[in-house]
Amino acid sequence: MSELNAASATANRSQPSNLLRRDVRFLGNILGEVLVHQSGDELLEIVEKIREMSKTLRAEYLPELYEEFKKVIVSLSPENRHQVIRAFAIYFQLVNIAEQNHRVRRKRDYERSAGEAVQPGSIESAVQDLKERNIPVEVVREMLSDISLELVMTAHPTEATRRAVMDIHKRMAEDVMELDNPTLTYREREKLREKLLNEVLTLWQTDELRDRKPKVIDEVRNGLYYFDETLFEVLPEVYEELERCLDKYYPEQSWHVPTYLRFGSWIGGDRDGNPSVTAKVTWETLTLHRQLVLEKYEEMLKELMNLLSFSANIVDVTEELSESIRSDRQDIGSVKCIELWRNEKEPYRIKLSYMLEKLNNTRDESLKGTSKRYNSPDELKLDLQIIDRSLRHHYADYVADTHIRKMIRQVELFGFHLSALDIRQHSKEHENAMTEILAKMSIVEDYASLSEQDKIELLHKLLKDPRPLTSSHLSYSEGTRECLDVYQTVYRAQQEFGPNCISSYLISMTQGASDMLEVMVFAKEVGLFRQEADGSVICTLQSVPLFETIDDLHAAPSIMSSLFELPIYRAAVEAMGDLQEIMLGYSDSNKDGGVVTANWELRVALKDITAAAKTYNVKLKFFHGRGGALGRGGMPLNRSILAQPPHTIGGGIKITEQGEVLSSRYSMQGIAYRSLEQATWALITAARFAKFPSQEPEAEAQWDRIAKGISETAQKKYQDLIFRDPDFLTFFKESTPLTEIGELNIGSRPSKRKNSDRFEDLRAIPWVFAWTQSRYLLPAWYAAGTAMRSYVDGSEERMETLKQMYAGFPFFRSLIDNLQMALAKADLQIAKEYAAMVKDDTIRTRIFGQIEEEYTLTSSMILQITGQNEILDNVPVIQESIRLRNPYVDPLSYMQVQLLSELRELRAQDGDDTELLREVLLTINGIAAGLRNTG
Repeated sequence: MSELNAASATANRSQPSNLLRRDVRFLGNILGEVLVHQSGDELLEIVEKIREMSKTLRAEYLPELYEEFKKVIVSLSPENRHQVIRAFAIYFQLVNIAEQNHRVRRKRDYERSAGEAVQPGSIESAVQDLKERNIPVEVVREMLSDISLELVMTAHPTEATRRAVMDIHKRMAEDVMELDNPTLTYREREKLREKLLNEVLTLWQTDELRDRKPKVIDEVRNGLYYFDETLFEVLPEVYEELERCLDKYYPEQSWHVPTYLRFGSWIGGDRDGNPSVTAKVTWETLTLHRQLVLEKYEEMLKELMNLLSFSANIVDVTEELSESIRSDRQDIGSVKCIELWRNEKEPYRIKLSYMLEKLNNTRDESLKGTSKRYNSPDELKLDLQIIDRSLRHHYADYVADTHIRKMIRQVELFGFHLSALDIRQHSKEHENAMTEILAKMSIVEDYASLSEQDKIELLHKLLKDPRPLTSSHLSYSEGTRECLDVYQTVYRAQQEFGPNCISSYLISMTQGASDMLEVMVFAKEVGLFRQEADGSVICTLQSVPLFETIDDLHAAPSIMSSLFELPIYRAAVEAMGDLQEIMLGYSDSNKDGGVVTANWELRVALKDITAAAKTYNVKLKFFHGRGGALGRGGMPLNRSILAQPPHTIGGGIKITEQGEVLSSRYSMQGIAYRSLEQATWALITAARFAKFPSQEPEAEAQWDRIAKGISETAQKKYQDLIFRDPDFLTFFKESTPLTEIGELNIGSRPSKRKNSDRFEDLRAIPWVFAWTQSRYLLPAWYAAGTAMRSYVDGSEERMETLKQMYAGFPFFRSLIDNLQMALAKADLQIAKEYAAMVKDDTIRTRIFGQIEEEYTLTSSMILQITGQNEILDNVPVIQESIRLRNPYVDPLSYMQVQLLSELRELRAQDGDDTELLREVLLTINGIAAGLRNTG
C-alpha cells in the first residue's frame, strides 16, 4: 500500500513514461497478490523465477542459462504450467489496459503543458495549416465536401478476447485512470486498490476461452458494443471540434461540415465462406441496429426533457414551435410511452413528450406512413431544428450549441439504421445460382461454361429485358434459394430502414465483368435495379468488385473499363451519383505476392483504375481491406490514409476495422476520439496534397520505376519459397500452430474456404496469425532485404537514392516503417524453437536457414536506409514497449512449443487430451495479447 501512495504523491513530478511504469508495476503487484491468494507462494515464486530468467536472457544471451530456462519450463507439472500460462497471459491484459490509459494521459498531458500550442496531428493543426497556406475559404469548403471516410467493422476471427473479459477491462481502465486524480484521499486510494484487486481476482476466475464458436448474432452484438459505449458520443465530438477550428481560423463563415466520417459494418452481411450468415440473420442484424439507435435517441430526448426547463413566463418561444405542438396534439392525441408533460408553461418539455411518443411509434409497422410516428430520420431532425431555432430566438444559443446541435449531428450520422451494412459473397456462388436459373428458364443450358464475352453479352441483354427470370412456381436448390433471398431481404430493408442501410454488394474474387453483372441481374429481379420505359435507370444497390490477388489487381483496370463501356452499367453508376466503389484486398495480395509486391501492386492498381475511371467521368471510392496485422496491411489509421496516392481519394475512402483493432481503438472514448481526430487530420492533409501537389512529378516517376524493380525481385524471392519450394507447406504446418488456431473459438467463420489442405484455399487470416504466434511474422517482411540489396548492388549512389526515397516518398517510407515494426516483433531465436517441431531435419535446416538469412539481410538494409542504429529507433515509444513485453511473451512461446509437441505426438497415436489443447489455446491467447496487432 505504501508503494501506491508514494507513487501517487510524486505523480505530478514524474515524467509520463514513469506513470506508465507505475501503473504496470501497480497492476503487476496486484496480480501477484491474487496469485498468492489463489494458489500460495509457490506459484508466485515459479512465475517470478521464469520472468527473471527470461529478462536476463533478453539482456544477454547465455547458452547455459538458455538451457536451464528451458529445463525449468519443461519440468513444470501440468497444474503449475496451466497456472503459469494464465498468469503471464493475464499480465499482458493488465499491461494493455495501462498502455491504453497512458495514450489518453499523454494527450491530456500534452494539452495541459502546451497551453495554446497546437498538437501535431490534431484537427486544429490541419485547419491551421490551411489558413497559414492562405488557402481561400471556397477551396476549403470544396475540400470538405469531397473528403469521405467510412470505417467498416468486420467479424474476421482475430479478436481472441471474450466480451465478458472486455467488460472487466473497461471497468479496470476507468479505475486505473483514477490513480492520476490528485484530490483522492488516503481512504479513497485504499478503496480504489481494493476495487482493482477484486477486478483482477474476477479476471483470474473468468474463463478467457469461449466454450463454443460465437454465433453471427453474437458477433453483431459485439460490434454494436462500440457504438453503444463510445462511437455514438465520440463521432459528433469530432465534427464539433472540426467546426470549432473552422470558426476560429475562418471566422467570417458559418460552418456545418458535411458528413465525411461514419462507420459501417460487414457483421451479419458477410456471407463469403460463412454459411451461418443467411438472409434471416441479415434481417435480424438490421433489426438490432434499428433497436439500438432508437434506444440511444430515446435516452437523449429524455435527457433533453430534464435540461430544457425554460418557462414561457420568462422566455418567448417561436410561433413555429407552438404550431408544431398544436399539430402534434391533433395528430397524436394521448401520449402512451411517457406521461405528457402537464406544465403548459414549459413548451419544450411538452414538445419532447410528443417526440418521444413518435419515436416509440416508429417501431409500430401498423402506423407506417402516418404522422403518429417518424417515417424517416429527416422528420426527427426537422423537429430538433424547430427546437434549435426557438432556443436561439430567446438567446439560449449555448444550450442549442451544446445539446441540440449534437443530436442533430447524431441523426445525420446514424439515421434509423445506425450504420450501413455491406453484403459480401463469393463470385462463384452467383455463377452457380445463375447457371441453375438460366437452365430452368431454357435460356442457356450451361451458363458457367460460356466464355467471358458471351456471359457479358447475355447478362447485358437480360438487364435490358424487363421480364423476370425467376418464378415462385419453380423449385431451386438451397444455394440458389438463399442467393435470391438475400436480394429480397435487401429490398425489404431499404423500404423499412431507408436506402442507406444497404447500398453496396461486394463480390469476392471478382475476375471478370460478368461477376458484377450477375449481381445486377439478381438485383433487377427484386426491383433494386430497373430501366424505365424512357430509358432512365433506377439503381439502389451497387455491385462492388473485390480485387484480391496480384493477377486480379492487374486485370482490374480493363474489367472496370469494359463495364463503363456498357451504357446500361454506366447509367446504373450515374444513378448512384456517378460514384463507383471498388475494394482492394490486402490480405490475399500479400499471401499471393509478399508484402513488398502487394504494397506496390496495390499502389499501381489505385492509380491505373483511377485513370480508367476518369476517362468515363466516374468518381471512385476505394475500399481498402486492411487487416490488423502487419502482414495484412495493418497500420495506424492516419498512416493508412496518407499511404494512398493523394489523387486517388477524391471519391472517398473505406477501410476495414477488424479483430483486436476494434477493441484497441474504440473501447475507450479518449482513444477513439484521438484515433478519429488523427484520421480527420490525415483526410484534410491528403486532400490538400491532392489539390496542391508538393512532390516533383519527375522525382516520383523515377522512384516509382525503382520501386517497381524492387517489387519484381521481391515477388520472385517470395514465390520461390512459398509456391515453388515443394517442402514449404510441410515446414509451415509443422513449425506453426496453424491447425490448433482453427480450434480456438474466436469467430463464426471457418478458417478455410473449402474443406481442403491446399495452400490456395487457406484464408489469409490464419496464415498471418500462425506466423505471428510462432514469432516469425514472415508475411510482414520476407523478401524485402533481397529485393533492396539487389537494387543497390554495392552502389553507394543507389543506396543514397533509397535514403532519399525514405525521406521524400510517402509510399516507400510507409513500407520501410512497416517492415521495421514487423522485424522488431519477430524473434528468430524463438522461431527456431518452433522450427524444431519440423520432423524432417533436412527440410527444417534448409528452410529455416533461408528465413534466418533473409531476416538478417532485411534488418541490415533497413538500418542502412534509415541511418538508425537499431530497428524502430524512429519510434522509441513502440520500441520500448516491445522491449519491455518480450521477456513476458517468451515464456509463453516456449511453453507453446512444448505443449504443441506433446499434443501432436498424442494425436499421431490417435489419442487426444482436452486439457492439453486448452493449455495450447491459452498460450495462443496470451501471445496474441502480448504482441498486439496479430490479425
